[in-house]
Amino acid sequence: MVAIKDLAAKVQELMHKPTQIRNIGTCAHIDHGKTTLSDNLLAGAGLISEELAGQIQALDYDPQEKARGITINAANVSMIHVDDKGNEYLINLIDTPGHVDFGGEVTRAMRVIDCAIVLVDAVESIMPQTETVLRQALREGVKPVLFINKVDRLIKELKLPPEKILERFTSIILQVNKLIKALAPPQFKEAWQVSAQGGTVCFGSAKHRWALSLPYMKKKNFTLKQVVEAYQTDEWMRLGRQIPLHEAVLDMIVAHAPNPIEAQKYRIPIIWHGEEESEAGKALLSCDPNGPAIFVVTKVIVDPQAGEIFTGRLFSGQIAKGTELILNTAKTREKVQQVFIYKGASRIPIETAICGNIIGVVGLKSASSGETCSSIEMTPFEAIKHLFEPVVTKAIEPKNPKDLPKLIEVLKDIAKQDPTIAVTINEETGENLISGLGELHLEIWEYRIIHDHNLDIVVSPPIVVYRETVKQGAGPAEGKSPNRHNKLYVTVKPLEEGVATAIKEGKIPEMKIKKRKKEIEDALVEAGLDKDEARKVVDIYKGNILIDNTRGIVHIGEIMEMVITAFEEICSAGPMCKEPCFGLKVILDDAKLHEDAIHRTPAQMIPCMRQAITNAMLLGGVVLFEPKQIIRIDIPSEYLNETTKLVSGRRGELLDIVQEELTAVVKAKVPVAEMFGFTAALRSATSGRGAWFLVDQIFEKLPSDLQSPTILKLREKKGLPKELPKPIFD
Repeated sequence: MVAIKDLAAKVQELMHKPTQIRNIGTCAHIDHGKTTLSDNLLAGAGLISEELAGQIQALDYDPQEKARGITINAANVSMIHVDDKGNEYLINLIDTPGHVDFGGEVTRAMRVIDCAIVLVDAVESIMPQTETVLRQALREGVKPVLFINKVDRLIKELKLPPEKILERFTSIILQVNKLIKALAPPQFKEAWQVSAQGGTVCFGSAKHRWALSLPYMKKKNFTLKQVVEAYQTDEWMRLGRQIPLHEAVLDMIVAHAPNPIEAQKYRIPIIWHGEEESEAGKALLSCDPNGPAIFVVTKVIVDPQAGEIFTGRLFSGQIAKGTELILNTAKTREKVQQVFIYKGASRIPIETAICGNIIGVVGLKSASSGETCSSIEMTPFEAIKHLFEPVVTKAIEPKNPKDLPKLIEVLKDIAKQDPTIAVTINEETGENLISGLGELHLEIWEYRIIHDHNLDIVVSPPIVVYRETVKQGAGPAEGKSPNRHNKLYVTVKPLEEGVATAIKEGKIPEMKIKKRKKEIEDALVEAGLDKDEARKVVDIYKGNILIDNTRGIVHIGEIMEMVITAFEEICSAGPMCKEPCFGLKVILDDAKLHEDAIHRTPAQMIPCMRQAITNAMLLGGVVLFEPKQIIRIDIPSEYLNETTKLVSGRRGELLDIVQEELTAVVKAKVPVAEMFGFTAALRSATSGRGAWFLVDQIFEKLPSDLQSPTILKLREKKGLPKELPKPIFD
């Protein structure tokens, strides 16, 4: 076992050798073996004993992970790998969750790694979440390599001969390459194709601690036939010693994962849209240890002893205790109090961190996930775009009213730690809402509030997060400032479908467009927006866009930031039920402004713009859209009838049914409002043999007969007046 002191010293030494650093992560569908594979890599590096590898689940250190048998948190570890030539490599590994409710952890992990080990179960093959996590990796410019796991099941359970096993491998490789071709950045669609011959595919059994790749087979003079024979003669236990998994996988990583210098050349233009010729741009592209310190936070943990801990990637320069950093989004300066590397749940302090590494720091009080911290002022990195949005909400309050201030602080911490959790704190009504990706996602945070913060809480049954949008275009509608000295005129229209889809898929970034960005303008036009309108877009926010169509207004530049603030406030809480808005095209047509700036303060202009947008939306007719999940249900064929009844009984729509001899795969679209308790109902209908997985999440118009009752129920729940809002005209 490696001593902590020795590990820290060796990591510090290798940090100065960027060509010998590899930043990698695991990603896969739930239960395809990510944490078990990570155990093997830790054992190979001497961080845990080989006997425990595959059983201890060393990187599942949260009590809830052990209790539920799933990974919830992305876990970091730095380890040393020595190849057979004696070369030492620093491997920074992140083990990620597979459950879709914790997909935010995967997305944030992908920002800091350069290579993803995509695990695929040899029996189950490509599953919905495999596609989701691969999309998350490729969107961030992360190169994939493939590990085909649970090969022992093909031999022991399915009793396949070597030639049939190879056919299965070929099929999986083709499916993965098809996904890479569809999802990778254009320049990598061919270059990142995985292949056995190219050495970017390994296969093995993480549970039984062995693996092979084509180059490793030649090196060890070992064949798949010998593996099959070892299982047939019940001598498979020796495979972990003869062809240890960590050797095959880390050989592949060292040969095919890019080092930080190589990776940052092509990844920086994907994840950072600043000026490449600037001081920051040059340092980022070259991973310059002598450049300005640039650290991107991807994870915030609140530790009872150490306080807030910020994990992320140092893309440029160096950080030590006492380094002062500018938080470019929070607009504050903070001093680093401590720097460390990770060994799973434990942290090892180090003196200085060098760029190209994944590290933890203490002291950046105002930072949240996605923050760009740097020693110079610079353009922040692109916001980390999560694939799915919060769709399930619960009201939460303390059992003892005295604990309300403490609960509010805890909820603020949660929002900081997990950006896929949306927290709404209503000081007026005293109602606090917490929204997440699913029931399990919220359950985990409830558990932490009760056990980690010793708070007794009362939680409402789960409710669905809807979206507000308009039936049809309306306007220009007028909004007046409270002092009556300013007027704004706004038109609201439904956003073109192609543009909405492009924003959702991340092809068009969500941001304030302060300068005319040619690439965003081109992307908007390509997605279907009028060229003249695309040129005038000033803000893209939560799937909505704001267009400045005014001409010759003298003071328009001075109020634009306030106009954008009002637009974003409406997008976050619409006029009908205070639900988020989506699919809106808001056009500022005209403005009549007071000459004196004292009459054009935020207190005047923000309510003015809010009223104009609200009036236009109410004139166009506000409608609710509900979230729907596209799901895949795997069942034995004999339960097909019960399963289709279950789906249709929950307002679901069957999209596809693929039936083989003994199994059936049902693809369906079901409203989230009808999904509560679905797991238990499916188990009951299929005698415990059915399982379902999320494929995608979409919003569709709530049926007309449910619009009014749902609106009234939401308004009542939020303490809003029963009378529906009407446009305000003088």
